[in-house]
Amino acid sequence: MRKLWLGPHGLHVEPAEPGDAEELARIHAQGFFRGWSREELAQFLEQAECTMLVACDARRRLAGFILVRLIGDEAELLSIAVDPKWRGKRVGQALLRAALDDLLFSAARRMFLEVDERNTAALRLYRSNGFVEVGKRKGYYPRPDGSTATALVMAADLG
Repeated sequence: MRKLWLGPHGLHVEPAEPGDAEELARIHAQGFFRGWSREELAQFLEQAECTMLVACDARRRLAGFILVRLIGDEAELLSIAVDPKWRGKRVGQALLRAALDDLLFSAARRMFLEVDERNTAALRLYRSNGFVEVGKRKGYYPRPDGSTATALVMAADLG
């Protein structure tokens, strides 16, 4: 049985497929200074401990994705990326809710993530889904101008 979650604006969320790696890399590069390559994303897709979900339309045109790694009773949100034309339309919310729902059937009891302290949209998303700051990592993210940004470490209990 294929997992499927309803999303906004006619989108749905489903598991990523190996053939998605090129499009996933394109979307990731539009959201991050150092985007992951097709090869890196293909490797994540092959790892049993990783779950990648995509938001897409009925023709399977991708609007975004989320990547979660499960390690024992903890989950780590490695990345969430949304195509710029879909930002602000609750795609990130749909992806995060689907990933959190999916984790209910796992051993995970807590989820962690890192987020740039200046990324107000992501912080709003995470806080509205129960994530709280548990630490900071100074100099964690490289910036295009050569400076670095502080990452907030956030966590949420999964139940």
